[in-house]
Amino acid sequence: MGRTVLPFSRVLEQEVQEWRKFRRGLRKEDQQFLDRLFEEARLHVQAGVYASRPWPFETILISILLEHEKALAELRSKIRALEEQKSEPSFFSPPLETVSQSLKPANCHSERSEESDNCNVLKIRDSSADASE
Repeated sequence: MGRTVLPFSRVLEQEVQEWRKFRRGLRKEDQQFLDRLFEEARLHVQAGVYASRPWPFETILISILLEHEKALAELRSKIRALEEQKSEPSFFSPPLETVSQSLKPANCHSERSEESDNCNVLKIRDSSADASE
């Protein structure tokens, strides 16, 4: 007769039980992390059944690594999106040329007058805003 193979979910539970002493030696916060690792392995029970490896802990570790890789890929994607968002001009912050043009009063002239002095004051204020950014 052939040998009976335990369901992988039971094999996984046996592994969890074998790590109980190790778990007790951990700090509370680390115990929670260890529990989460085994929860990640439980997400891939079907793959563990299909693999039917002689050393089930290998399958458990690969399952955990797979979940970590998925989390890393998601984080990388979010970072990339944030970097792209940061490099693109925002809809709410128009280019500086547009801001400086909108600050110029309608009576600015190229000739030297009191009104053209007002235009220079606006330009100076505008360039000081550039320096602070």
